[in-house]
Formats: sequence, structure tokens, C-alpha cells
Amino acid sequence: MLEPELGSSAGQRLGAPETMAISTLDPGHKPPVMPPGRHVTVRVRMLDDTEELFDISQRASGKVLFDLVCTHLNLVEGDYFGLEFQDHRKMTVWLDHLKPIAKQIRRPKHTVLRFVVKFFPPDHAQLLEELTRYLFALQIKYDLACGRLTCNDSSAALLVSHIIQSEIGDFEETQCRQHLLNNSYIPDQMALIDKIMEFHHKHMGHTPAESDFQLLEVARRLEMYGIRLHPAKDREGTKLSLGVAHTGVLVFQGHTKINAFNWSKVRKLSFKRKRFLIKLRPDLNQSAYQDTLEFLMGSRDCCKVFWKICVEYHAFFRLFEEPKPKPKPVLFSRGSSFRFSGRTQKQVIDYVKDTEFKKIPFERKHSRAQYNSNLSPLPSLRSEVPKEQSASYTARERSHSPSKHHWKEPALVSAEDSPAHRTRASPSAQANGREERPRDGGRAAAAVAAAGGRHQAAEQLSTEPGSSSPRLPGAARGMVNGHRPAKGGGGHSPDGRPPSPLTSPLLNDAAARTDDEDEARRKRFPTDKAYFIAKELLTTERTYLKDLEVITVSFQSMLEKEEATPDSLKNVILSNFDPLYKFHTGFLREVEQRLALWEGRSNAHIKGDYQRIGDVMLKNIQGLKPMACHLQQQAEMLRELEKACRASRRLEGLCRDLELQKACYVPLNVFLLRPLHRLLHYKQILERLCKHYPSAHPDYKDCRAALEDVSEMVSQLHGSMIKTENYQKLLELKKDLIGTDSLATAGREFIRLGCLSKLSGKGLQQRMFFLFNDVLLYTSRGMTATNQFKVHGQLSLHGMTIRESEEEWGVPHAFTLVGQRQSVVVAASSLSEMEKWMEDIKMAVDKAEMSNGLTSVPLASSLNDHKSAEDSALEQESEDDLSASRTSLERQGPHRGNTMVHVCWHRNTSVSMLDYNMAVENQLSGNLLRKFKNSNGWQKLWVVFTNFSLFFYKTHQDDYPLASLPLLGYSVTIPSDSENIHKDYVFKLHFKSHVYYFRSESEYSFERWMEVIRSATVSGGRGAASGRKDAQAH
Repeated sequence: MLEPELGSSAGQRLGAPETMAISTLDPGHKPPVMPPGRHVTVRVRMLDDTEELFDISQRASGKVLFDLVCTHLNLVEGDYFGLEFQDHRKMTVWLDHLKPIAKQIRRPKHTVLRFVVKFFPPDHAQLLEELTRYLFALQIKYDLACGRLTCNDSSAALLVSHIIQSEIGDFEETQCRQHLLNNSYIPDQMALIDKIMEFHHKHMGHTPAESDFQLLEVARRLEMYGIRLHPAKDREGTKLSLGVAHTGVLVFQGHTKINAFNWSKVRKLSFKRKRFLIKLRPDLNQSAYQDTLEFLMGSRDCCKVFWKICVEYHAFFRLFEEPKPKPKPVLFSRGSSFRFSGRTQKQVIDYVKDTEFKKIPFERKHSRAQYNSNLSPLPSLRSEVPKEQSASYTARERSHSPSKHHWKEPALVSAEDSPAHRTRASPSAQANGREERPRDGGRAAAAVAAAGGRHQAAEQLSTEPGSSSPRLPGAARGMVNGHRPAKGGGGHSPDGRPPSPLTSPLLNDAAARTDDEDEARRKRFPTDKAYFIAKELLTTERTYLKDLEVITVSFQSMLEKEEATPDSLKNVILSNFDPLYKFHTGFLREVEQRLALWEGRSNAHIKGDYQRIGDVMLKNIQGLKPMACHLQQQAEMLRELEKACRASRRLEGLCRDLELQKACYVPLNVFLLRPLHRLLHYKQILERLCKHYPSAHPDYKDCRAALEDVSEMVSQLHGSMIKTENYQKLLELKKDLIGTDSLATAGREFIRLGCLSKLSGKGLQQRMFFLFNDVLLYTSRGMTATNQFKVHGQLSLHGMTIRESEEEWGVPHAFTLVGQRQSVVVAASSLSEMEKWMEDIKMAVDKAEMSNGLTSVPLASSLNDHKSAEDSALEQESEDDLSASRTSLERQGPHRGNTMVHVCWHRNTSVSMLDYNMAVENQLSGNLLRKFKNSNGWQKLWVVFTNFSLFFYKTHQDDYPLASLPLLGYSVTIPSDSENIHKDYVFKLHFKSHVYYFRSESEYSFERWMEVIRSATVSGGRGAASGRKDAQAH
């Protein structure tokens, strides 16, 4: 008999495994109070096939036993699970939480209850705890083995490959084959061994936690995911099966879904003897409307069992809070008094997000793979992603140790993909780890963060090799989340593995600068605002030179090695970028020398000829003017590159591989346009200097002359710059879309992209919309290795009208797009989003009417064959789609999953071309001190802001970022007094439950960081429509 102890670890309770992970324990999560009475022993079989005994009073309710099991597992999100057993009628039923156990289980000693998943959410990203996802993965494994989760061979092989990746680690042919011969995961497994091994080989580097995430990502797309079939017949006697899911009641014939009744369409569910009745709401669009559907089941008890689970599913997924009990009738009782008991899904998510938890290790019973204490990011929400992209986006490289399953350096990089993602940790769990540089001179690709930091629930933790027992957090000094980091080696990410689209800056806190050191250093440096403006020039020039190296070193080296590269492309890249790189290398050297003199200790407060920057700027701007011809070639370079990639699939693949490298932290085309962007930055810096200096200042004259020169260059290039930016954006979007043949055509202008919910027969479904000046596309992200968005339909803007329809459909922020052939109802996430979309669409419709159809080029011939926007084939990812996408892995190859399209998808927001144009101007680099919400120290980081994101480095000399933080959806504010941040120049970034503090060195840099970050966190409105028209007129 086992009495749950609060001090025992979840790992010990789950079994005796080898691989450690992270669970969370609510500080107040104590065993429930046991009512008096005679005790009985109840046996519960867990999802890992272990059995535990619980001593419980016969008078206790089912909830007392269920809470004991959840406490025993340290399971916070226990509401997704339930206890099932066979009653005296040999029927499998769920343990009722409200009834006493004695009234439900007649022979406790001879009854085994199974702890299993009861409610399957539509998106596994809604599961915030790693332990919860692990238990869900065990449920999927069980359902596959018993034949409950049916799917085609390709999907089955893919599922099993993720399971064995979590159990034995990275692919090694002999070991993998022997493991499959010794273990059976699916019926008729022998015929699929080769296919399983083929998929397994592609999961190199996935931790068990990432494999769980990927397993759920694939499983949730299957038609039978989470479905328990209940035999029934229709009125004609045809054999059917009924099931229930988060969407409503489903009807199956065999294992094929033939009908679905959404909760919004169901008015009432009831049963009468053997008949199960579904009463529907009136549908005005159907002439042959049937009010009540009747199904005949095996017995009244079968009807009642299915009716109960329908009631519980409806309450769990549709209600905001637990329904209140009905008052008991005075005389007669009519109908069942059964009701859902427990927290709804919304309550569970809010509870986990708003409550601080202590991290507790747990162990995976079936996992033989050994990993270090490694918190790795989840695939994206993210993107294969899911990452996630959610493919897995991790920031680490495989070490070259003899063991195939070890990571050397503990890495902590979090995927922040969705509002649901969040990690909790108590201050007692805080500990520091330390990074080491790799021998090849590169920079560490991942860093160890304090466990007390406010990260996401998407983080995963593995143990050091040979760990046989779990360790409690903070048990030893120098440990991360209770585990001692491995020595040596740098945790790098492979070049072929992109970072998460939503990766948070979880870097090392161990080397944080002390406050005394920082204050002493600050006092030694000048305080003149002009010095900090000049320092911005220095920091941004360093980043700019690193960006040029991506082209002059990495890209040119790739082109030289590829024989298929046209000479015209090589020449245009070489002739334009090499002179620019050489020039800016000298310019940076001069700026560094001037700043070094300016901030010299002995003359910190003495004004001299060296305490100025205008002369350096004027000299180099005049030296840059003869190179204006090189700056005018940017559009030609983009066209040459696009033309060469269309002609050579190999070159296209090489460019894609280059974009997957860590140094290429933004799309390749953006690097090609950096020289144009830099002119705008010079102009802004000089404008600030001229505004700061009085006209009599000795540096004013040089700054004014330099400003006039650079303004002249910008005005000459402005028209081509606008067109080139639009062309670059079309080329970038083309990579993110499947089903477009001619996106980047002459005359087409990009206006806005973002998430809207499209109303269909299945309810509101998330879709990504792309608005151009002649057409509106709507897409969804497919289950492909490339993480691209599949085009579902296009709406011509000619003759389109738009109207608000919130009252018409009862959906907040809804509006209707009425086209010439079809109408589409969509809903935005907020009122401001709806206003932006409506204003931009109206503007685009006006432009389309004025163009008289000159730019209306069909984007994909296949779309013309679509029957309607409501075609069910376009509204869901079937198993055939899944199979096809998986078999095309070899053809398509990987794809970046951290583009703004994916960020908008996960953050449910939108960006416009105006926002992109502002982002080009608002770029910034420099050192910041960063602090998590629950950590104590500040750590100095080199931070680059560009492309709506913050990129984090250890120093400005690093070749690639350690982590990134997309800022769309975030808010930037100043900390309140209650947050106890008693420092100057501190700003706070927060999104949902994620909070980061950043500290700058001066008032000027503080204001600059606030300014540029606000430009990314607050999308541009349409108030500047006239400005847009003026810009596009060029």
C-alpha cells in the first residue's frame, strides 16, 4: 500500500527511468482531506503501466482519489485526465468525482482503475507543462498499440519514429532496428520498419521533450485523435459509431468520420431508453432541416455513459467556469442530476499561467536516451514546427563525444510561441550555469539561464548521463534547476536547424555585472548627449559591418563554389559589396578611434577637438557619395538572384541552406538591402546631432554639411528604395507560401499580412491573410517540413465591398468581405486589428479600381478550380495531406520558421508594409543589462534590434545570436514601484505572463530603445495614409 508523500519526486512515482525532465508542483498542492470511515485499498494503473496502491476511505468521493493520484504525480494540469474502470456490468465508465467511491466500485480489491487522458484539446500548445505532454504522449503510444488511434502507414511510421526518438535517442541503424524488433508499437509493425527508421533518421538532435511535442503535433491532425467509439445504429439500422471531441458530437462509419455536429449547432442532448437524441438549432440555409436526430445504442446504460461524456466535454471546452449544481426538487426528481465537476479548460490555463510553481524533476520510464540538464525549446508553436518549427528549433550543436545521445553544454532557450506558453519557477530554484567558448573560435550558441527566470512552459529539461535518481532544484551549488552542468564543449545549434520563431532571450546570468562595478564604470565616461549619439553610430556600424560579412564572406564563398552560378550574379555581388565592405571597415576604425579618445579617463570632462564626430561623418559621407552607383544596384541584385534560383534548383537549395545558418539571422534578401538601410540611419543620427548642437557649436557645421550630403543621396535613391523594398517583401512572402505561381509580378504591391479567424461551417478557424493591391489571399499553415502556408483561396479586390457584421453573426470584431463571386466572414482578434484591416482593405479596393485590372494577375491556377471558400477540402488538413507533406520532405527540404509570417500566426496579429518601412529606419544596437522577473542579478548582453525582434549576443564580436525575441504583441513600459526595480533607465517588456527587464546606460539610450521597440510592439495605424500614398507614388 502506498501513501503519497509530498517530499517524494515525480520521477520516483512515475517509475525507475534514466532520463530526467521537469514538472511543476503547486506549493499548496497537498493531499486532500480524507473523510472518516473504513479504508479500502484502490489499485490505479498509470500511463507508464506501473500500478500504485492508494489507501482511501469508502466514504470519500471520487475527486478525493483523483486528487491523490494527481498529487502523487505532481501533476498540475490534472483536469485533462480521468480514472476509468469496468463496473459490474463490464462497461468501461469514468469515475464520478461527486459520488462516494463505495457507490461506484463494488469490489475495490478486484478492480483496477486506469489513469488516462479524458479530454483531448485541439492544440497541444495549450498543454503548458512538460509532464502533461509526456503523459499525453504515453496515451498516444497506448492508443496506437491497441489500435484505437488508426491512421495510414505514413502517419503511423512518423508517430512511431518520434516515440523511439524519445526512448533511445538519435538514430543509429543497428540499435534502432533491434529496438523495433524487440518492441511493438503498432499492429503489423514489421512491414513499416524501414519507413520508421527513415523518419527516425530525420529527428537527429530532438530531446525526449521535443519528441513528445512533435508526436502530439502529428497525432492531433489525425481523424481518430482522442476519439472513443460508442457503437450505435441510425433509424435505418445502419451500423455506426458515435464519438465526442472538443468541437462536438461526431458520427463514424467504421473509422471514417461521416458527420459532425458542432456544439454551436446542438440545442440539446438527451437519451430515452436505448435512443440517443440530438436536437439541433434551426438552420435557415438548409431547406431539408431535421430538428432531432436519433441513434439507437445497445442499452440505456450505453446511452447514459455516452451522454455523460458529452456533457463533460461540452462543459470543459465551452464553458468559462464549472456549472453550478441545480437545486434539488422538493417532491419529484425529473431527469438526471449529473453535471460536470472540476475546472474548465479556460480555468486550467488561467490557473497555470497566473500561479507560481516550484519545478520538480520527473523521470521518463521508457526513455533510455541520456541527456544533460538541458532545457531545450519546443517546436513551434510554433512550426514543426515547430518549432513551433514545430520541426524542432533548438539552439545547440551535437557534441562529438563517442556516445550518440549526449549534449555537452546545458542550453536554455525557450520557445515562446503562444499565449499558453509559460514556465514557472520559485526563487529557491534559482541557480547559475556558465558557458564556454568552443575551440574553433566561434561563439557559444546557447547559454545557461537562472532557473528563477520567468520563462515558458515550453522548456524541456534532460539529465546528465548516468543519473539514476532525481535531484531537487537548487540542491547543490553551481547547478541549473537542480542538475550540475556538464563541463567543456559549447552548446551549439547545427547550421541546418533554424531557431524557434518565438525564441526568448534565456542567457547566462552567472556573469552578471555587479551594481557597484556598473556605477563606477558609468562615472568614468562622458555624459554629453552628443557622446551617446556618436556611440549609437559606433554600435550600429559594428552590426552593419557584421551584416556585410554575411554577403562578402558566406554568400560570396557559396557562389564561388557553385558552378551553376551565373557570372552575371557573381559579378554584380562582387563589384558592389566588396568596395562597400572595404570602405565601411575603414569608417568603423575611425569611429572607434574617435570614441576611444572621447571617452578617455583623463579627459572625460574636458572638451577638446576629439570630442566631436561631425568631421569624421562628413569625411566619410563624402567618400561614400562616389559609391552611390553601387547602392543603385540593389534591385538588380535581387532580380539576378531570383532569376538564377529559378534556373538552378541546386542554387536555390544552397541559398535556403545559407538562410538556415545561425549567422543569417534575417532573410538573405534583407542583407542585400542593408547598404540602402544604412543611409537612412546616417541621416537620422546626423539629424539628432544637429538638433542637439547649438548653431555656434564647433561640430555643428560639419554635422550640417554631412546631413545635407546624405539627405541628397537618400532623396536620389528614395524612389528605387520603395520599389526594391516592396519587391524584396514579395520574394520573401513567396518562400512562405505554397500554391502561388506568380506572386512577385510587376505592379503588385504588398499591403498587410496577419491572422484573422474565418467563419465557416466548422466555426471560426485561424487563417493567415495576405493583402495586396489587387488580391486578398487566405491560407493556413500546413503540416509540412517547410512550415509554409498553404493557399486556400483568393479574393479579387475588384468590386469588393466590406461591412461590419458583428451583430449579424454574433462574433466580436467580425466583418464581411463581399466579392464578385463569393463572400467571406472574418473576425479580428481586437477592435484595433479590425480597424486596421478594414481601412487597408478599403484602400486596396480603391487602388484596384483605379488600376483598371492592370495588376490583377492570378496567383495560382489551381485556385481557380476551387469550388468555394467553404469547400471542406480546403478547411482541414486530412491524413492524405499529412502523408503527402511527409513524403515530400526529400524534395522540399527545410525552411526558415522564424519569419514574421510565423510570428504573426503565433501571436495572432498583423503587420503592414508601412510597419516594415518603419522597421527599416528603426534599427538599433548596443549593450543592455537584462534581468528576468524572478532573478536577482543583471547580465550584460549585446542586443540588436531589427526586423521587429531583439537578437541577443554575448559580445558585439559574436558571429551569430544566442537567442531572439520577436516583439510583435509585446508591450514596453516603465516598471512600477511595486516591482522593486530601483535602478535608472530600466524598461520592461511583457507579453501575457512573460516579463523581461532591460537597463540602458544613459537617458539617451533609454529613450532610443523605448522609441524603436515601441515601433515594433505597436503596429502603425492608417492615420498616415497620405504618407503611404506619397511613398508609393515614387
